[in-house]
Amino acid sequence: MIKRIMTPPSIDWPMKFKRKLESVQHPELREYYQAGVVDAQTPLDEVTFLAMDFETTGLDSEQDDIITIGTVPFTLNRVLINQAKHWTVRPRKQLEEDSVIIHGITHSDVLDAPDLSEVFAEILAQMQGRIMVVHYQRIEREFFNRALLTRINEGIEFPVVDTMQLETLVQQKSNGGLINRLKGRKPASVRLSASRSRYGLPQYTPHHALTDAVATAELLQAQIAYHYERKTPINHIWL
Repeated sequence: MIKRIMTPPSIDWPMKFKRKLESVQHPELREYYQAGVVDAQTPLDEVTFLAMDFETTGLDSEQDDIITIGTVPFTLNRVLINQAKHWTVRPRKQLEEDSVIIHGITHSDVLDAPDLSEVFAEILAQMQGRIMVVHYQRIEREFFNRALLTRINEGIEFPVVDTMQLETLVQQKSNGGLINRLKGRKPASVRLSASRSRYGLPQYTPHHALTDAVATAELLQAQIAYHYERKTPINHIWL
């Protein structure tokens, strides 16, 4: 077991939330920041997480938009499926054929869907007091921030645990370096399905926001069980 994987210095999220409260204007955002964030030294087994996944019209947060959002709360012991949420929202960008092929969401699916501005308060309520868990944090962080900037003229910042980043660290530690390269070994894929398979987790149909959120929650549970102590402070893995 890898008791401690080296990670970059973490952000002081409790202090950042306090500073955001000094300048935030929108009432729903203010309520989110007022709820605060767990202390940086809180053990992982005392944290309530929220796995989150977005499906989008593309990969560029400056040009593309969110289509679906899936969230599910969980702890190291349980995935709280009965509290899971899924939203389909109408993007402000035309759906492209390439993205429709990937996620299967069509023009008719979003035609009567609400704009994100109509549901983001529900999403923030799901996020309150929880640590977000995602697989590749740039998607959820950058798209949500950009979507709120566009709609309410304020962005959002929040702590995340990135299961892709954790798996990258694991692969670099076990299969990286010169000696491994000379032996023909290299880090394995850190895509969600490939990462799950290494822990014996079942394969789910990809590119459905809620299914991928559940898959991400289960992956973090496995990563912690294999590579960390349950009493590891949250600031060792949050970004």
